[in-house]
Amino acid sequence: MDQIAFITGITGQDGSYLAEFLLDKGYRVVGMTRRSSTDSMERIEHLQTRIELLQGDLLDQASLVAAIQAVKPTEIYNLAAMSFVPTSWNQPVLTAEFTGLGVTRMLEAVRQVDPAIKFYQASSSEMFGKVREVPQNELTPFHPRSPYGVAKAYGHFLTVNYRESYGLFAVSGILFNHESPRRGLEFVTRKVTDGVARISLGLTNVLRMGNLDARRDWGFAGDYVRAMWAMLQQPVACDYVVATGIDHSVRDVCQIAFERVGLDYEKYVVLDEHLLRPAEVDHLLGDPTKARQELGWQPTVSFEDLICMMVDADMERLRNHPVRHADVAFASAHS
Repeated sequence: MDQIAFITGITGQDGSYLAEFLLDKGYRVVGMTRRSSTDSMERIEHLQTRIELLQGDLLDQASLVAAIQAVKPTEIYNLAAMSFVPTSWNQPVLTAEFTGLGVTRMLEAVRQVDPAIKFYQASSSEMFGKVREVPQNELTPFHPRSPYGVAKAYGHFLTVNYRESYGLFAVSGILFNHESPRRGLEFVTRKVTDGVARISLGLTNVLRMGNLDARRDWGFAGDYVRAMWAMLQQPVACDYVVATGIDHSVRDVCQIAFERVGLDYEKYVVLDEHLLRPAEVDHLLGDPTKARQELGWQPTVSFEDLICMMVDADMERLRNHPVRHADVAFASAHS
């Protein structure tokens, strides 16, 4: 039987890497986009002739049912969400609709159309929030510290509920921070690497940051999509933490990024209290033991190589389009 993957959020960082990976595996790949979406197609432009796009909306149950009936997927990857954590305080209700209830609509559509479809839900380390233990594994209790984290926890438990109540092959990947040159400019790692490139090229002379001491477990997005796929190939549906098992501070990101272009971060980074979160998540560190043992999954890109890869990509982008990008203000990202 032909393998058909249906990906929500295909225009995002993870969606683009997952589409590439599945195409290389011989899948037919169909992505869902919203009619009113402001998402750029930039990340999947190079795949346009190899993938199919279909309109649908996580806020509209009927559109999801129609999409699944039309595509007849063997696997669904639900990656679409209101994914930028600080925005979730400004738009908590919309975040709940997309990131929480959107999962309900997807699962219910699967149950109605074809319960044999394998379903992947993109859970998040932000569900751990105010952590109860370090490192965090599949059994660590959740204490989310943002509307985004709360909505993700809802989607996570609902996925478990549909698996247990209806026998769906539904899994959640609890992914810790994963980055790449395709990361949005509002996210802290990309904010840093873009800022470093601008400073190095003389386009600006300061990088305003929030909490430099927050610690995260950062990996490469291209590695993490392999784990998503591997979860759906298991004999039994299970949830997995996907992480490197190594943590770094935002300060480390700055130091490595500036060193890549031969600069001292302390001369350019300025603390801006407006960029501090209302409730900070101080320390996220994943324990990927289960994923390594059961999925055979290992990260291939180190933290240092990841940051350097992102700096190099931003340097190239800004060199090629200095006028187009010179006047773009830094995204007011919370770190």
